[in-house]
Amino acid sequence: MGIDPSLPRLLQLASPSLPVGMYSYSQGMEQAVEDGWIKDEAQARDWLSGLLRQGLASLDAPLLALAYEAWARGDAEAAEHCSARLLAMRETSELRAEDRQTGQALARLLDGMGVARAKAWTRHRQATFAAVFALAAVEWGIPKPQAVAGYLWGWLDNQVLCAVKLVPLGQLAGQKLLQGLALEIPPLVDLALALPADEIGSRTFAAALASSRHERQYSRLFRS
Repeated sequence: MGIDPSLPRLLQLASPSLPVGMYSYSQGMEQAVEDGWIKDEAQARDWLSGLLRQGLASLDAPLLALAYEAWARGDAEAAEHCSARLLAMRETSELRAEDRQTGQALARLLDGMGVARAKAWTRHRQATFAAVFALAAVEWGIPKPQAVAGYLWGWLDNQVLCAVKLVPLGQLAGQKLLQGLALEIPPLVDLALALPADEIGSRTFAAALASSRHERQYSRLFRS
């Protein structure tokens, strides 16, 4: 059995080296560490696992899947609605700015790589990373479940890198953290794809609080 030709595209899309600036965002983790909520590997695992289950799998992933379906049938208006809905559910200005900036950055990258439908999103005020990620997945023939898994993996990889720098954790601890949390991704993909549209939403209250406090943090390394 040969390798699915979409796999290298997915690896490229989920890579931390993708030039969209994800490395500059911690999504409130920096403040959580500052406040003493995350002091060690175990607490970092609990924080990231909670965000995966209560945030990414119940908000980002199902809306990414809906945007994927919209792009696949050529319905740009429906894709825009999914993106706007995701942006509206971001609790702080930092998180909204992060989504808009990374979404537009990915659109510019795709536009430069010949994805014609990305051009309109390079300065789109409702751009989100998930919606443009979904567009890339459709254009590159990446199946929807794999696209959702790749999105969750990319988020987790970046957040573990943040934890390594901020807690701080050693490189081995970071890899053990990544290895363990990655096992949560397959069942979360199934849950996200089965979630009814009227149940989509985030329940990450501590992360929202950390993000709002981070906007006024005195000294910081990350933009969120």
